[in-house]
Amino acid sequence: MTTEERSRPAVDAAERQMLEGWLDYHRATLAMKCEGLTDAQLREASVPPSEFTLLGLVRHLAENERGWFREVLAGEELPPVYGTDEDPDGEFHLTEADTWDEARSTWLGEIEMARANAAKLGLDDLSVGLGRHGKPFSLRWIYTHMIEEYARHNGHADLVRERIDGATGE
Repeated sequence: MTTEERSRPAVDAAERQMLEGWLDYHRATLAMKCEGLTDAQLREASVPPSEFTLLGLVRHLAENERGWFREVLAGEELPPVYGTDEDPDGEFHLTEADTWDEARSTWLGEIEMARANAAKLGLDDLSVGLGRHGKPFSLRWIYTHMIEEYARHNGHADLVRERIDGATGE
């Protein structure tokens, strides 16, 4: 995913194309916020003692893609990629061994799986997995939630990136 792939959906797009377009736009925005930074910069905490980093954020969104589109939507039983029972927020707890190449590859792989699982369904189709409330989610709800998740975290990414090297912008 590169900045060149980042474009807003057409203002007259049909609902599904609109939802998929906005989700892809926000995915590309996160990739843009990470472009051109070293692994060390991507591991740089936003405001110590917080452990919030761009690399951790990419890992977090890989977990979200996996959770919503594979575990909930498709009903797959999968362990977290980065978290453990002892460290459920493991995606944010980075070491020098954690790299952009690995995180990006994992994230992009989960996006491809998300697209494949969603392509099989209509917006009104319900997930195989259930939420905490004991009910399934529509694909429409999952798309809307993921757009919200990315949009919120892209705001965080804006601030982290500006702190790292002064880069600002959408």
